[in-house]
Amino acid sequence: MVGGIVSLVFDWFALQPLTAGTGTGGVLRREPEDFVVQEVPLYELAGEGEHVFIEIRKTGHTTAHVIRVLAAALGVSERNVGVAGLKDRHAVTTQWLSLPDKVERRLDTLALEGVDVLQVARHTNKLGMGHLSGNRFVIRVREAEGQAGRAREVMSALSALGVPNYFGPQRFGLGGVNAEEGLRVLRGESRLKDPRVRRFLTSSVQSMVFNRFLSLRLERGVFGGLLRGDMAKKHDTGGVFQVEDPIAESERAARGEVSATGTLFGRKARPLNFEAGALEAEALGAFGLDAAAFASRRGDRRLTRIYLEDGSVTDEDGGFRVAFTLPRGSFATSVLREIMKTDVDSLAPLDADDTEDAGGDE
Repeated sequence: MVGGIVSLVFDWFALQPLTAGTGTGGVLRREPEDFVVQEVPLYELAGEGEHVFIEIRKTGHTTAHVIRVLAAALGVSERNVGVAGLKDRHAVTTQWLSLPDKVERRLDTLALEGVDVLQVARHTNKLGMGHLSGNRFVIRVREAEGQAGRAREVMSALSALGVPNYFGPQRFGLGGVNAEEGLRVLRGESRLKDPRVRRFLTSSVQSMVFNRFLSLRLERGVFGGLLRGDMAKKHDTGGVFQVEDPIAESERAARGEVSATGTLFGRKARPLNFEAGALEAEALGAFGLDAAAFASRRGDRRLTRIYLEDGSVTDEDGGFRVAFTLPRGSFATSVLREIMKTDVDSLAPLDADDTEDAGGDE
């Protein structure tokens, strides 16, 4: 903190964890096969239609790179290649892409090392960003001998209490400094011209403020509860409502039926009010910001709590392996941070290609 302002550099240790006690420690991503991601589709494919869907498994490539190579090889515009989410290169990832039907007969000629086409199907619409239910992760943690039991304890707590829905380090660039440049963009001080990069950098500032808001909720003991003025979201239907009486809503929150949301500031996202608004203003003020600074952004709301599904821990030589499924837009590193209690993936190689303007998948 300098002059009372919190640093805009991402740091896991500046964010309050949910689970207490020591972590397992360990090392991630020693090999690509240590981090496996399987995209969970949002809907079943119709089996007919004017769009060709291909399921690919890739290693050593970003999704953006695969799209560029495919588009060039098939003679179509990159804009005509649909994708639900972006996956990085430092993992083995499986996902769907959609293509115009005219290219189907040329798919057999595709050859890209590290990319396999697993199946081909047809559907009635192009695949769009966010058209996925979530992602299934299977992750090996090395150099954590004898720590599988501790990992199971934390996984059990997360299954019961939910997972803090922090934006992970992938959102903030190598060294966690994207938000610093994003603030310069918001202030009109940046010389960057690319609108896509500018959007991504300013979204890093939105994400930093959200993380601070969520960390304050954990520090104040209201992670699983609700405050007056919160905009809460129903986990089953997605409906959002303002909390007028937090005591009356407390039972539903305790059962995990509803959770608070945080504001990703912008024109379409109104700030919170009452007690929740005061906490939100505190989070903004920590960075010397107010809601008006985000007038160039559209804005959105994001759940502060998510639930993992099918969580498990298995022993491995020298460590353990965890598996779980998360809803779209959430980060596996939020789970791993609770288990390992380290600066999870903050120094991992990150990909400039993957400047997704949504929540991110990992």
